[in-house]
Amino acid sequence: MSGSYTICHVNVARNYRGGERQTELLIRELARRGYRQVLVCRRGQPLGRRFADLDLDIRLVSGNPISVVRAAHGTDVLHIHEGRSVYAAYLRWLVLKTPYVITRRVNNPIREHRWAHRTYQNAVCVACVAPQVAEIVRAYDAGINVKVVHSGSSGFVANLSEVAKLRKRWEGKFLVGHVGALDNAQKGQEYIIAVARQFQVIDPQIHFLLVGGGEDEQVLRELASGLSNLTFVGFVENVGDYLAALDLFILPSNREGIGSILFDAMEQRLAIVASSVGGVPDIVHDGENGKLIEPRSVDQLRDAIVLLRSDPQLREQMGRAGAEIASQYTASVMSEKYIEIYQAALGGRHFGDSTE
Repeated sequence: MSGSYTICHVNVARNYRGGERQTELLIRELARRGYRQVLVCRRGQPLGRRFADLDLDIRLVSGNPISVVRAAHGTDVLHIHEGRSVYAAYLRWLVLKTPYVITRRVNNPIREHRWAHRTYQNAVCVACVAPQVAEIVRAYDAGINVKVVHSGSSGFVANLSEVAKLRKRWEGKFLVGHVGALDNAQKGQEYIIAVARQFQVIDPQIHFLLVGGGEDEQVLRELASGLSNLTFVGFVENVGDYLAALDLFILPSNREGIGSILFDAMEQRLAIVASSVGGVPDIVHDGENGKLIEPRSVDQLRDAIVLLRSDPQLREQMGRAGAEIASQYTASVMSEKYIEIYQAALGGRHFGDSTE
């Protein structure tokens, strides 16, 4: 429509992980508000198949920067949701001056070369999912315009009959769960397996669920050989049902931007045990809604599980506190912050065909 503008979301990541879920949540929230959008994503990957219910212009590409530049035709602002496509945005800006926004979800350093500096400096904004991520970007280059835009919860709804089936399947067990890609270098699932091996001897009623798939699945299955108290669930759509069936949620990551799955666990009133890395301490407050542990510490992970297993009242108290914290981190709150950024990118002009 005349006077309206189009946002082009770019996410050419392979597979479907937390960043892709956040991309989907933002697109859906903006669609609900009536904004015009395009999605550029990698051909043959899950993200592009998740919008069959939306009238969304999806443009499939090979993933190389030139294919992204071409696919973004006819749009007014680019929003880059992963690190692979930042140079495509910069290239389009050099040629056509199309403004672009970068979301930074990881707390690892940016590559140190002049093209990276120029790419990030010329972004309208680098939106970081936690203050700790923002600090890394500012330390890399003080000329970058940085804002903190936390991820949002997924708003999972639990089907009570499905939850009952899951509880029946592991009847009498204290269920400790982890949801995430099987990427051991980041998520540290080897520590879950190590602690499960200890509990198989000292408390076999504790059962561990690993929900998710990934490239390290075979290695982790081999590492878990002989364990009867750990189940590889695989990738599922009904994540909310599994979260609602748990007694405790754990995230012993080696590194995280923020660990957005924590919001979803907290919405289900679960106490949390998580590594104190990246932006995790922003949302898991030690002693309030969970326990923070040092990364790579099997002993601290074990002790935190023992503590919370033995104290149902403490778990309930932490679950209530977590649900209150999670209510502040929704897709709606996240989208409002991005709308402000898009409007700034357009020099304050109205963005989109909003119904609100």
